[in-house]
Amino acid sequence: MPPHLAGANGGSSSAGFPRFDVATDSSDHAYLTHNKKAGSCFTNLSSGVHKKIMQEWKILEKHLPETIAVRVYENRIDLMTAAVVGAQGTPYHDGLYFFDIGFPVDYPRSPPWVHYRSFGMRINPNLYANGRVCLSLINTWSGKKNEKWNPAESTILQVLISIQALVLNEKPYYNEPGVGLWPGKPFWDKKSNAYSEDAFLLSCKTMLHLVRRPPKNFEVFVESHFRERGLAILSAMVAYKNGECRVGYYGIGGLSLVPGKGEPSEKFKAGIKQLMPQLAAAFARTGAPVGNFVEQVAGEKVASNSVEGKQNKRPAKKEKKTGGVKILFGKLKQILGLTKKKEKKAST
Repeated sequence: MPPHLAGANGGSSSAGFPRFDVATDSSDHAYLTHNKKAGSCFTNLSSGVHKKIMQEWKILEKHLPETIAVRVYENRIDLMTAAVVGAQGTPYHDGLYFFDIGFPVDYPRSPPWVHYRSFGMRINPNLYANGRVCLSLINTWSGKKNEKWNPAESTILQVLISIQALVLNEKPYYNEPGVGLWPGKPFWDKKSNAYSEDAFLLSCKTMLHLVRRPPKNFEVFVESHFRERGLAILSAMVAYKNGECRVGYYGIGGLSLVPGKGEPSEKFKAGIKQLMPQLAAAFARTGAPVGNFVEQVAGEKVASNSVEGKQNKRPAKKEKKTGGVKILFGKLKQILGLTKKKEKKAST
């Protein structure tokens, strides 16, 4: 490992987790078995491929934004893994999205390989359930010449920022081929709203997968992220279910639903009711302060934008040391109508 990268941290993200660092365990990487017959291009310090990858490491170490974290591997410099945080103002807000990256033997002449850890779900037109990432910058999608991979100028940092800004964007429906905005077309049409609803639900399902089984080397990052953002995510779910704001815009304001238009679909409401108890239980295991959340959403008439404020003002009730998560899960199921009330026996 190059001396300047020993103990590298490149700044910190969630709860002091280094945004950039060198790891050793690459056993769950999508491209682990690639490059087995690569020769010495990745181990020879004087090779052009090795030098270029080290340049990439330096760029990431210095310029990664706070919302992206990267792990490179000491014994496999041809591999790296990145975690991208979904941006506010999109249906992907507060979610975590993981990408495995591999370098071909002729890098940078050929672009890097990029695999999305999808858990079998297609959350975006450019991110397939099989992990395929469609992006002009890595030559997996059509685009203008200046949008394609340029061996002399393109970098991994550009790829990651493009995924965060251009793929996981505000209106993912319009990423579909042949679908686009034109003058006079309503900005919020039914198809776009429906796609954003589905994207948010799939993002929530992705969160469950990540909390239950985080990627190697990102265990602390995943836990601390959802410990910090868990309450906000649950509060957003209430807001969207109650039609208080458009999907993706919780906490931003100024985009309330027009009365009678754009109401959340019944399918979306049902999805929220199913996922919310599971997410609350998962976030509770990370230490997220969601204990009072059950009380705040009881009756489903509480304004969700006051949930976080009340949570911070009120001391959380102490839960029993054993079975606390189970109790929370049961209460949420009852509040959201997922359990049937026992019928009273007729008096004789």
